[in-house]
Amino acid sequence: MKSLSGFDFENKKVLLRADFNVSLGDDGEVDGKEDWRLKASLPTIKYLLDKKARIILMTHLGRPNGKFVKELKTDPIAKRLEELFNQPVKKVDGYEVKEMKDEIILLENLRFNPGEEENSTQFAKELSGLGEIYVNNAFGVSHRSHASIVGLPNLLPNCAGLLLEKEIKALSKVLEQSEHPLVVVIGGAKISTKIKVIKSFLNKADHILLGGALANTVLKAKGIDVKKSVVEDGMLGEAKEIMSNPKIHLPVDWVESEQMILDIGEKTIKEFKEIISSAKTIIFNGPMGLFEKKQFQSGSEEITRAIVESEGFSLVGGGDTIVLLENLGLLDKINHVSTGGGAMLEFLSGKKLPGIEILR
Repeated sequence: MKSLSGFDFENKKVLLRADFNVSLGDDGEVDGKEDWRLKASLPTIKYLLDKKARIILMTHLGRPNGKFVKELKTDPIAKRLEELFNQPVKKVDGYEVKEMKDEIILLENLRFNPGEEENSTQFAKELSGLGEIYVNNAFGVSHRSHASIVGLPNLLPNCAGLLLEKEIKALSKVLEQSEHPLVVVIGGAKISTKIKVIKSFLNKADHILLGGALANTVLKAKGIDVKKSVVEDGMLGEAKEIMSNPKIHLPVDWVESEQMILDIGEKTIKEFKEIISSAKTIIFNGPMGLFEKKQFQSGSEEITRAIVESEGFSLVGGGDTIVLLENLGLLDKINHVSTGGGAMLEFLSGKKLPGIEILR
């Protein structure tokens, strides 16, 4: 894979695909607990500035589905980047750059254009006309075949940013050289988005701990009455395929409210913590319950603290998981925090990510 060091960036217009998909607060500004995504890209941007490059930043924000959504404009991102860099970041309303001075330029939300998610050749050509070199620093969307991820590098000299290289190095080490016992902790809402990863780890991991709403589907597949809990009935068949595997550990008790399972119980917490305590490598993606509400955050908090306190190498990904760590003030205690949840899981499952493969 080509790296930044192989290019002369002086006075070159560089199209930098970043992942600034952050949550915005009620005031429309970047959530202070979310700007870690922006900060993660700073080393690459600073490197390019030091090399006298002229930088055009590109990102998506939310899911506007190819339409203009006022609340998803990238203006708040430009404002926060200015604060982080202490230098001007010029936001343009579309995808045109008429002139560049000394400022960094940020384009409008790429997903306002339907061509982005459709991987439109025309949209990729439109973007390519803005720059001379393409840099992918957006690991979090490198599993997407979008115009700014796979279309653009087909049209311009290209390389990986420092963040993308860092992600690949850390994840490859876990994938190829994991120390055992390897414990995978997977929570969150939908098992449909994680079932392939769970299955792939059955051959690699020593233990797979399932929590959150996704565990409800497996519990129901085992014939357990989960009452009104969130379940993906369409996934019961696949859940049955994994439910009896000895590596799979499911909740044995839980916290209920209004006949819904909303957190793992004390017995489950104890069992999960014992397994985690002996781990040499831990992969964590997805909370154990509805952690946003205090009465249902005990499971997620206890498991998170157990991971931090263990002697194993810890790898964490996924927006909710990182918010959880931020809330607990433990983000800096994790060995590697991935900027991609879905991308991280797909990479670790052994799947080739199109945004990475195109750079090879």
